[in-house]
Amino acid sequence: MAGTSQESVFSTLIAANHILHYHKVVDAFGHISVRNPANPSTFFLSGNLAPALVSGLQDLVEYRVEDAGAVREDAPRGYAERFIHSEIYKKWPEVNSVVHAHAEDVIPFSISSQPIRPVYHMAGVIGACVPVFDINNHYKPSDTTHNLLVTNSHLGVGLANAFSPTSAFAKPINMIKSYFSSSDSPPPPFPPNPTVLMRGHGFTCVGTSIQESVYRSIYLCSNARVQTNALLIQNTFNVRKLAVKSVDDVFPIDMKDITYLSDRECVDAWEANKAQAARPWKLWCKEVETSGLYSNQLGPPPGT
Repeated sequence: MAGTSQESVFSTLIAANHILHYHKVVDAFGHISVRNPANPSTFFLSGNLAPALVSGLQDLVEYRVEDAGAVREDAPRGYAERFIHSEIYKKWPEVNSVVHAHAEDVIPFSISSQPIRPVYHMAGVIGACVPVFDINNHYKPSDTTHNLLVTNSHLGVGLANAFSPTSAFAKPINMIKSYFSSSDSPPPPFPPNPTVLMRGHGFTCVGTSIQESVYRSIYLCSNARVQTNALLIQNTFNVRKLAVKSVDDVFPIDMKDITYLSDRECVDAWEANKAQAARPWKLWCKEVETSGLYSNQLGPPPGT
């Protein structure tokens, strides 16, 4: 993000709020942030406002990565879950944007034993393995309410760690809970798993830029819909094969699962699509610019 003007960052952040709403990743709730390109120890996030209504500088708040506190004492009221963003930026220095949302297409995969996995090439961006963060494993006696919201530092730390699970639960692809052991080796600068589901809550994903985190969010939700339909079709087929099995075994039982992308395919598919990421970004910016609902007082992001 070096050399990026602050005004262009703000314009892009405002547009990203609108794009996420337009594509039903967020509704009145959910948020996206960006690390300050001029000072990596702070980040920008809108105040306590529905993403569709973010429109100008007056709606954006600068926070410290260290403690999620507002830099300005007179800053507008902020989101309770800003600790999601601060702790991720603290742990992962190459993360420059964070999205948190409660997309209903994704939530079923956070509460069932069926993991979400990439099923088509556009979804390689979500990563081959998508851990599930269970906040119940991270509450302390000082947490007087267990409402699934990440509203303090230690809960944010648990979520930030979930992007690189290190326990015995990291290897199986089935439901991955976030029990973590400490490690002497420093973490990589960017998490190996860029997407994490949050049990009964939603998801958080990260990117090296606003555009990347938005892309990852949109195609996570798209993959959830495609995978759900595939599971319904395949399971219906499996049940039918059981139902029509006759004594002469005209239809031998051969239970099938859907075909997922391999680890190699996930990596290579994202590498291929990354080079074309400007194409959907320009389209998404034009969609919100012309929709009539959204207002970006700083104008369209550069290059759109």
